[in-house]
Amino acid sequence: MSTNTREISATPTAVWKVLADGWLYPLWVVGASRMREVDDHWPVVGSRLYHSVGSWPLLVDDETEVLQCRPEELLQVQAKAWPGGEAGVTISLEPVGTDRTRVTIEEDATSGPGRLVPKPLRDLPLAWRNTETLRRLAFIAERRH
Repeated sequence: MSTNTREISATPTAVWKVLADGWLYPLWVVGASRMREVDDHWPVVGSRLYHSVGSWPLLVDDETEVLQCRPEELLQVQAKAWPGGEAGVTISLEPVGTDRTRVTIEEDATSGPGRLVPKPLRDLPLAWRNTETLRRLAFIAERRH
């Protein structure tokens, strides 16, 4: 499992507001190119985001489902991007002092062709991708509150 951590200059509440707004997903998740629909009850367990990945005209429509949710603490999802496969992603928020948040993303392929790639070769691109994902999340959370 690839793990990335970043301290963001925003409270867990501010960071959570970004995570809880499914329409913002393509702004901070690297690879997501557009949002097609968001369940009204996102991010409740079982709710879904309907997104596209890739670049036009080579877009793949798929979805991400919430597996576990603890507001302002944890969001665990199953992200689909077939034909590449599926990934389990856990985003954890930890307060640091009164106005910062340590955000950790853990991700790994859970099914499909991506699972066949040896773990060290999977982890490297995930680490690069999630470094940028956390940078984008920080830009939004730090500037919205």
